[in-house]
Amino acid sequence: METTIQKEVTPDKIMQIGMGFWASKTLLVAVNMGLFSLLADKEFSGKEIQQHLKLNNRSLYDFLDALVALGFLKRKGIKETAIYSNNEDARIFLDQNKPTYVGGILEMANNRLFSFWNNLEEALKTGLPQNEAKKGGGSLFEIIYANPVKLKEFVNAMAGVQMGNFIAFAKQFDFTNYATLCDIGGAGGFLAAHVCIQNPQMKCTTFDLVPVQPIAQENITNLNLEKKVKVVSGDFFTEDFPKADVITMGNILHDWGKEDKLILIKKAYNALPKGGALVVIENIIDNNRLQNTFGLLMSLNMLIETEKGYDFSASDFEELAIQAGFQKFKILPLAGPTSAAIAYK
Repeated sequence: METTIQKEVTPDKIMQIGMGFWASKTLLVAVNMGLFSLLADKEFSGKEIQQHLKLNNRSLYDFLDALVALGFLKRKGIKETAIYSNNEDARIFLDQNKPTYVGGILEMANNRLFSFWNNLEEALKTGLPQNEAKKGGGSLFEIIYANPVKLKEFVNAMAGVQMGNFIAFAKQFDFTNYATLCDIGGAGGFLAAHVCIQNPQMKCTTFDLVPVQPIAQENITNLNLEKKVKVVSGDFFTEDFPKADVITMGNILHDWGKEDKLILIKKAYNALPKGGALVVIENIIDNNRLQNTFGLLMSLNMLIETEKGYDFSASDFEELAIQAGFQKFKILPLAGPTSAAIAYK
């Protein structure tokens, strides 16, 4: 006689995700206060951390031990005898002084996005952005680009969320038959920089609005790449793209609606030679819309942040690229949920 063993249904997943903002905010605050940078090269006791970060006695150890339980810190001893240090991923990715730092996006999440997402229900019902633009005074980009502090935070955030993908793309994409690359909406210039670092034969251009130029130029200078990477200012909607063998866009297309996406893809097509490649680095959603959870949630973030932006699947991209004239396509998986959608002219 066969017996059927039924898996017990529990509310564990519901509670973990439903109350997930507890863990999220704990990590975001730790990053924003520079805890992981403090612990980069030295172990500290709870009291020493308290002094450096100017924390209150109450819940000091709850805060630190929660980060231990979440897997971001390591601990020897307990409470007053405890010594804390970074776990491996925090050591590599959450130290502000390392080139692998991804905390820029987490700083922006703490300082901007966390409160905006409280209005997701309103966004779903109205289809309208819930960020600074909600109070009037222009679009997200007009507001951010007008404020040097917000702009630098935004550029650092974009660098943080994409740095691993830029490095992966620079290593994995076959540049054998190419000599030039232009990164449209290049922000801090890191995609162009990493392409040149990994592929010495390449000459690159990073192209973005005028207020971004000094930030990108500083980054390129710090990397000693002034002879390899050119920083060019311009508006990618009103000006032609600089000619190049490869045109890249990192987290650009998802900011815009379908019509504007097509305009940008067509401009890339016109800037490329025959055999040239358009590379779109995004959280490409799987065609069945079942697997890339981060990509789907990022698309909701575009609802919060933009008027018409959304993330898209490989088939969505191919549909637009075919309209622009492209005929050959490839998906190159990068880091985590991100891929490079490639269209060849």
